[in-house]
Amino acid sequence: MVSVQNLTKRYNSFKAVDNISFELREGEIFGLLGPNGAGKTSTINMLTGIAHISGGSIRIGEKTYSSLVSEAKEIMGVIPDESNLYDDLDGFENLTFCGALYGIPKKEREAKASYLLELFGLAEAGGKLFRAYSKGMKRKLTIAAGIIQSPKILFMDEPTTGIDVDSARQIRKMIKELNNKGVTILLTTHYIEEAERLCHRIAFLVKGKILRIDSVEELVKEAAGDFRIQLTLSGYREEVEREFSSSFPQFSLKVLDDSRICIISPTLVSLAPIVKFFDDRGLVCYEAKRILPSLEDVFVKITGIGSEMMKKEKEGKGISV
Repeated sequence: MVSVQNLTKRYNSFKAVDNISFELREGEIFGLLGPNGAGKTSTINMLTGIAHISGGSIRIGEKTYSSLVSEAKEIMGVIPDESNLYDDLDGFENLTFCGALYGIPKKEREAKASYLLELFGLAEAGGKLFRAYSKGMKRKLTIAAGIIQSPKILFMDEPTTGIDVDSARQIRKMIKELNNKGVTILLTTHYIEEAERLCHRIAFLVKGKILRIDSVEELVKEAAGDFRIQLTLSGYREEVEREFSSSFPQFSLKVLDDSRICIISPTLVSLAPIVKFFDDRGLVCYEAKRILPSLEDVFVKITGIGSEMMKKEKEGKGISV
């Protein structure tokens, strides 16, 4: 469906996207995963014709573009990271206006608008001004507007950023349903668990460069050689982590929450000395089990970017480029 070759985007002397190549296969959900400032938005803007290409080329279908994607817009839907709908129009009017921009006849676009409002659970809000919508409702209507012309390819930039948990869950479900109906989807995200749940293949994008592309299954297999033991303790104190590192330098320790930790080792782990270590410090071990690595573990291993940085971005910090 889409082939990207040596794609580059410069802003004066700054190179936001640095000579990247990848393919988007028909019927798949392909994810660009990386922190804010990685070049995700710049990439998707070039793919959708919002930004000029500084170098390289994009092939969509049978046509190749080396400056600005234009003719391909008729087969693509675009969901920007910020809503592009109109505050002074209601939900129904926004959808019919978008339908008119695509040349959809009046009766057809009105029927589609009503159908999409119902599909996205916005039928009762269809007559309300867009400015009165919640963040989750705005996001859903923006997605509805992006698919009103029934696109073959859908580009989604950070589809669930900044909205509540329930709305994010609904949108992920909608993404899967659209894909099940045959829509090919490329999405950008810095939510590792979102990429793991939705995407067939993922590209790790950091500082404008693609470090790795593969399926979730193959990426996780890469880290499967490590032995990971999850311990459930009666509690956890931060100072214990430093003591553990001194006592067991051959292991890595990852704190999961207030009572669970993960011990990572290149070889089999003998539990007895570890359990005794925590017991001596008043922390009772209630459970120990081996766990498989997550996509987050692989991301950290390949990119060197820790989960704390990604967590801060989930809270809205950082600048997207």
